Amino acid sequence: MIAKIGTILTRVFAKTAPDPFVIAIGLTLLAMLLAITLGHYDGATTVPERANAMIDAWRGTGGIWKFLGFGMQMSLILVTGHALAASKPVRSMIGTLASLPSSAPAAAALVGLVAVIFGLINWGLGLIVGALFAREVAKVCARKGIKVHGPLLAAAGYCGLLVWHGGFSGSAPLKMTTEKDIADIMPATLIESLDLKPILLNESLLSPMNLFVAAGLLVIVPIVLWLLSPKHDDEIVPMSIVEPKPTPDEPADSFPDRIERSPIVVWALALLLIWAFLRFTQSDGIMKLGPNEVNVLMLALGLIMHGSVRSYVAAAEDGARGCTGIILQFPLYAGIMALLASSGLINDFSAWMSGFANETTTPILTFVSAGVVNLFVPSGGGQWAIQGPIALETGAQVGVAPAKMVMAVAYGDQLTNMLQPFWALPLLAITKIKAREIVGYTAVVMLVAGAWITLGLLIF
Repeated sequence: MIAKIGTILTRVFAKTAPDPFVIAIGLTLLAMLLAITLGHYDGATTVPERANAMIDAWRGTGGIWKFLGFGMQMSLILVTGHALAASKPVRSMIGTLASLPSSAPAAAALVGLVAVIFGLINWGLGLIVGALFAREVAKVCARKGIKVHGPLLAAAGYCGLLVWHGGFSGSAPLKMTTEKDIADIMPATLIESLDLKPILLNESLLSPMNLFVAAGLLVIVPIVLWLLSPKHDDEIVPMSIVEPKPTPDEPADSFPDRIERSPIVVWALALLLIWAFLRFTQSDGIMKLGPNEVNVLMLALGLIMHGSVRSYVAAAEDGARGCTGIILQFPLYAGIMALLASSGLINDFSAWMSGFANETTTPILTFVSAGVVNLFVPSGGGQWAIQGPIALETGAQVGVAPAKMVMAVAYGDQLTNMLQPFWALPLLAITKIKAREIVGYTAVVMLVAGAWITLGLLIF
C-alpha cells in the first residue's frame, strides 16, 4: 500500500513539477512580491521606494553573488566524490563485496548498507558507489542464479542520499564551523542579533543526537530493504546490465602523454594536499572541519586512487556534468536569502512560527518543513541558505540550541530525497532503472527513517 502511494506521488511530481531551475525562478518572484508588499525598509514608505530597496538588496554583493564560493564548494564535493568512486581501487572493492550476498533480500540489504556508509562519508561518493554497487551485485547474482529485483537494488543504492546531510559532506553543519563560513551564508544582521558563534562538529555531526540517528539508520535501512524484497519470482524485474565500453590505452609516445600518466605528478599534488589538511587539523582542530578541508582530502584521495592526471581528469569531467543545477540555482537562492533578510521577513516568519511552537515542537516542525522545502529546492546548500536563517531565528526565540536547529534542517533535507529524484539521475543512468520504479521502495524507507529521526529529535 505504501509503495503504491510512493509510486502515485512520483507520477504526480513527474507530471506537475517543472525543472528545479524554474522553481528557483518562481521562488525568487514570490520572495520579491512578499518583500515589496509585506517587507519594511528604512526610509522606504511607498511601493516604488520599497521596490528599489528590494532590487538593490537582490543585486548587491550580499545578494545573488553571495554564494559564488559556496557554490564552488558544493560542486567540488560532488566532483571529488564522483571521481573517487570511479577509481580502480574503489571499483575493485565493489567487485569483492558484490560476491557476498547469498540471497535476494541479503543483496538489497547489503547495497543499502554500503550506500549509507559511503553517503555518510561524502554524498557524491555515496551516490556513485551506491549505483555502481547495485549494478555489480545484480550482475554477480545473475551469474549465481539468484533472482534479484532490479528496482529494489537501485532504490537501495540511492539510500546514501538519505543520510548525507548528517555526514561529513553535510552543507549546513560544515558551513557553521567557523565565523567566515557563517558569514558566507548568514545575513550580517542575523549574525549580530543572535550573536552567532561557530558550531563545532562535536555539537552537530558528532553530537550524541546525530550519532544516535546515523547509527540507527545504518541498521534500519538494510532491515527495511531486506523486508521489501519480493517473495515471488513473477514480481521480480531484473536489472538490465549494460557494461561500459572500456577505453583502450593508447601508447604513451610523447612527453606530454608520459607526464599525464605519471604517478609522480599526482602524488606530488596529493602529498601537498594531505600536508595542508594535517596543518589545518594541527592549527584549528578536526572539529572545525569545513567544506574546503573535506574537498582537499577527497581530492588527494582521488588523485592517489587514480594514479594519473589523465585518469582523474576524465572521472572529474564525468562528475562535473552533475553540477549544472548547483551553478544555475545557487545565485537565485542567495538572492532569495537577501530578499528575506533585507525586508525583515526572516524575523516576521520566525516570530509567526514561534507563536505556536515551543522548545519541543520547534525542531520537529522545522524538520517536517525542511522535508517539504526539499521537494522544491533539491539542494542541501541552497535550502540551508533559504531556511537556515529562519530556523536559527525561530530556535533562538523559543530556546532551542542553534546546533539542534542546524541538524533539524539537515534531517528534513535528506529525508525527502527519497521522494525527490533530482539527485538520482546519475544512479538511474548507471542502473538503467526509471525513477518511478524505485520511489515506492524509497518512500517506505523514508517513512521508517522519518519516525526514527523524529525520535532522535524528541530524546535529545
